[in-house]
Amino acid sequence: MPKVALGGTFQYLHDGHARLIDKAFEIAGSGKVHIGLTSDEMLQKSHDIDSYENRKGRLLEYIIAMGVPEEKYEVTRLNDPCGPSLEEDFDYIIVSPETYPVALKINRIREKKGKKALEIVYVEYVMAEDGIPISSTRIAKGEIDRHGRLKKEA
Repeated sequence: MPKVALGGTFQYLHDGHARLIDKAFEIAGSGKVHIGLTSDEMLQKSHDIDSYENRKGRLLEYIIAMGVPEEKYEVTRLNDPCGPSLEEDFDYIIVSPETYPVALKINRIREKKGKKALEIVYVEYVMAEDGIPISSTRIAKGEIDRHGRLKKEA
């Protein structure tokens, strides 16, 4: 049974996040998805970020709405970029272009420790209407909504 790792802040749970989460459950199949949710302490962003508990609540709502049984996933607090992936035996790690370098670093460290490398599943950005990737930063700035639709200038 595949054991899949996915990490993120999941601030606005936009369509890019949805694609990553959907891919994680697709790869896991009968296995389990372990989602590391960035802790409040680890965050250093230019825009305000909701509390860990609020972000976790939205993430769980999304997963529950997908109809995923509770035993098929686990959400844990990420206090560093690598989380449990350095020690635990995962089979896959799901990444975006933004998090791909972290997965490479994780595999380098795992190999030094004599552990097998994780299979990296690269998920491309979801583009907004303007062809620029959807991001929480763009949503926070009011440029786009969670689905990448451009917000009309007032």
